[in-house]
Amino acid sequence: MKKISVVLMGCGGVGRQLLQHIVSFRSLHAKMGVHIRVIGVSDSKSLLVPVDVVKEELDDDLLSVVCRLKSAGSPLSTLGALGKGEYRVFSGSESRRETEAIAQLLGKSTGLVVVDCSASSETVEILMKAVDLGCCAVLANKKPLTSTLEHYDKLVLDPRRIRHESTVGAGLPVIASMNRIISSGDPVHSIVGSLSGTLGYVMSELEDGRPLSQVVRAAKTLGYTEPDPRDDLSGMDVARKGLILARLLGKRIIMDSIKIESLYPEEMRPGVMTVDDFLQNGIAKLDQSIEERVKRASSNGCVLRYVCVIEGSSVQVGIREVPKDSPLGRLRGSDNIVEIRSRCYKEQPLVIQGAGAGNDTTAAGCLADIIDMQDLFP
Repeated sequence: MKKISVVLMGCGGVGRQLLQHIVSFRSLHAKMGVHIRVIGVSDSKSLLVPVDVVKEELDDDLLSVVCRLKSAGSPLSTLGALGKGEYRVFSGSESRRETEAIAQLLGKSTGLVVVDCSASSETVEILMKAVDLGCCAVLANKKPLTSTLEHYDKLVLDPRRIRHESTVGAGLPVIASMNRIISSGDPVHSIVGSLSGTLGYVMSELEDGRPLSQVVRAAKTLGYTEPDPRDDLSGMDVARKGLILARLLGKRIIMDSIKIESLYPEEMRPGVMTVDDFLQNGIAKLDQSIEERVKRASSNGCVLRYVCVIEGSSVQVGIREVPKDSPLGRLRGSDNIVEIRSRCYKEQPLVIQGAGAGNDTTAAGCLADIIDMQDLFP
């Protein structure tokens, strides 16, 4: 039985769902000859570990307690106050030092996977240290891979030891498909993708004649947007995904070189206008201009989609007219879609489509990445 030791950073929706998947699929993984040992779980302030990380693990009952605790909005440090069980809780800077100590202890002996399900840019230093110590890394967090080129190069120095399928398209096999194309020597000419479930929903609803303000309010009510919908409407999340794909193709670019079209003007940005003011007053002022673009696209036999386009050395993110009968044009709701054109997929692109958001699918992608690394463990 192969034993894969895991330290999880981030106990939000994706991190909790990953823990639940690990616990739920024990019998499946046993049939595969694999056992996932969760030996560390951290939130933004604390780290929970067993007393002896070499011989022990956080048992499934404790992991279930962690999930319930974090679902209720309580910090992991609460477990330290309870004083129960064979575990220790480290807080503040001690949390990072202990994570690095575990990486030092296990990285080049039994092996270790550091999983980043946080939304923090501060995990990049821990990840680089872990990779340098021989550990593997699995990421749902996009920020480390969209940091500086120096950070990126250190993280991907040994491509076998890093997996990040869930950074683009949640559980969709976008990264895996691209890696296979690249490995075969088939040059990728272009990538066009609708990579935001939120913006995919918004664009397809606009197609039905609904005003932008109404659609965005509805999307927020349905839970499709961030608490501040401008986090989605800015296009920054799509740009991060585009940067990850471009760098995977070997393009030496940074975020500042990506042209990003925001759906709202500077005078409506966070810090200038409150969320409530934006939703009640600001966004309605954008209805007419968007409606005109929808009608213009329709007269050309097209629809509007918010897409990322990678071609040559250029990466652009924004609204584009696409033919109504194309895969992108037929896209509805919050699904993601990616079209890859290469030498082998020149006339008809490789199309990958499906649910591109949600804690369940994102966590499933992370779990598959962990299992995919089993051959690196004794």
